[in-house]
Amino acid sequence: MDVLVRHLPRVDYQPCWEAMRAFTTERDADTTDELWVLEHPPVYTLGQAGKPEHVLAPGDIPVVRTDRGGQVTYHGPGQTVIYLMLDVQRLALGARAVVSAIEDSVVDYLRDRGLDAASRADAPGVYVGGAKIASLGLRIRRAGSYHGLALNRDADPAPWRRINPCGHAGQPMTSLAGEGLDADRERVEQDLVTILSRRLGLTPRTAPAPSWYTPPQS
Repeated sequence: MDVLVRHLPRVDYQPCWEAMRAFTTERDADTTDELWVLEHPPVYTLGQAGKPEHVLAPGDIPVVRTDRGGQVTYHGPGQTVIYLMLDVQRLALGARAVVSAIEDSVVDYLRDRGLDAASRADAPGVYVGGAKIASLGLRIRRAGSYHGLALNRDADPAPWRRINPCGHAGQPMTSLAGEGLDADRERVEQDLVTILSRRLGLTPRTAPAPSWYTPPQS
């Protein structure tokens, strides 16, 4: 089965989230799955179970309450976000299997690049030496998944110190650049999409940006 891959250079969080929900509401059994590969301007997002006390000092970074799983996380420049709009019923995957497939794909990618990466049963995401390098949060509705993963390429570490990442006080964060690796965005995203698609049993096909997409003005 094909999966359409849409690369969006930079997109505001709110319209992207609304578009994900609309896509999931409107899709049917014949709708092709999609991956949206992008960056957001700086934003904190708080999941369904997110506790506001984990947002310590947001300052000028907006905080958005969203409908994914998990607690609070940060998105911003230098971080690759991949949103997965999948028909999980058609793929014969349960929620846990989708999460595992995403985590395992990131672990495979990082190990291919020489990092001793691993997931954790008690805290979704991917870690290198105890520091978190990739965050994960999903929503499944009407047999369709949305939201997805965020991998730190060379993101500014400062915004992470203004929250308890994923609800864990003092959780250290890292990035590809922080681990001494080349963080070229195009290469990272191409390789990660290839591994994700293969693990999910999908064939990636590049597609243009969707009609709702408007690049941020600043």
